[in-house]
Amino acid sequence: MSPRPYDRTLRLAAAGEARRRIAEAAAALHAKRGAVGTTHAMIARDAGVSLPTVYKYFPRRNDLIPACTGLIAGRAPVALDGRIFDGRSDVPGRVRALARALFRLHEHFAPWLRWSDTDAAALPALRDFLERGRRGRRELLRRALTPPGSRPPADSLVLPAHVLLEYPSWKVLSAGGRSSDRAAALAADSVLKLCKTRFS
Repeated sequence: MSPRPYDRTLRLAAAGEARRRIAEAAAALHAKRGAVGTTHAMIARDAGVSLPTVYKYFPRRNDLIPACTGLIAGRAPVALDGRIFDGRSDVPGRVRALARALFRLHEHFAPWLRWSDTDAAALPALRDFLERGRRGRRELLRRALTPPGSRPPADSLVLPAHVLLEYPSWKVLSAGGRSSDRAAALAADSVLKLCKTRFS
């Protein structure tokens, strides 16, 4: 006899709940210890599930990364896409909007980003996630720095400007209690000074 439809639905719901609890526990532990410093046993304990259950859904550390990054990104304070430029056609306005969005995201991701160098070296899924993010941020910056009707700037301009908007810059500029928005304003000013020949 085939399983009743509602039995299968209950099993799927239970599996989904277990995966969610595991991802929640893993993400919290990754913020405290890094992904490499987090064991499946720790995750099982904090998620309130058995160790075999963690291995069933996430056999390797690397398998946890998409679930955790998706969970954390889904709670981000802003969506990093072209909509941040809505209503802004001038280069300074777009650069300031991008810097503000990026620095709010750096603040959101900071508990995990502090481990990113060590973790990415060991976990290909995290390395890929971080690289996709870097490429996306560079392309948004290239768009921000392109005046209407002009050709996009070359990498020789975009790459130095990009460094000024990355996590290490947020970390330095937000030190001493400075807000992320204030730090973003300082970073945007630096980008605009670096690139002033583009829109003077």
